[in-house]
Amino acid sequence: MAGDRSALTGLLFFLVVAAAPTVVFWIALRLLPAAWARFDERRRRNRMPLGPSLQTVVSDVRRLRLEIRTRPQHTQLRRVALLAAYDDALLDACRVAGVPDPPLGAAADRDRAFARLLTEAALEDAGIALDPPRGGAAAA
Repeated sequence: MAGDRSALTGLLFFLVVAAAPTVVFWIALRLLPAAWARFDERRRRNRMPLGPSLQTVVSDVRRLRLEIRTRPQHTQLRRVALLAAYDDALLDACRVAGVPDPPLGAAADRDRAFARLLTEAALEDAGIALDPPRGGAAAA
């Protein structure tokens, strides 16, 4: 047989064609599960929330607001700590609800009460009812 290739070239071509399915199958068995695991891990990580949910934050705000309004604080330390916790909860609610630049975040000590009112109004404008619904009725 006359041909333009040598016998060695033909033999190498035959070996490559014969071995290719085995090599491809081996690579698929070794690399695909690891790649799938990495992809699945990345997908799960992207789905995880980065902080507390809106429901959790709003329930904290409502609980602290109710405690500030109804219970008398017997010590100055308790009152200051409760207001600081309420301010932090308001700022968390603004972050979760997407309220840009809440006034409470940059308020000085003497302006804190007014900034708290403005932040509460901004949350109400964003659709978050700070006072829980009365009589067990569902929030609109």
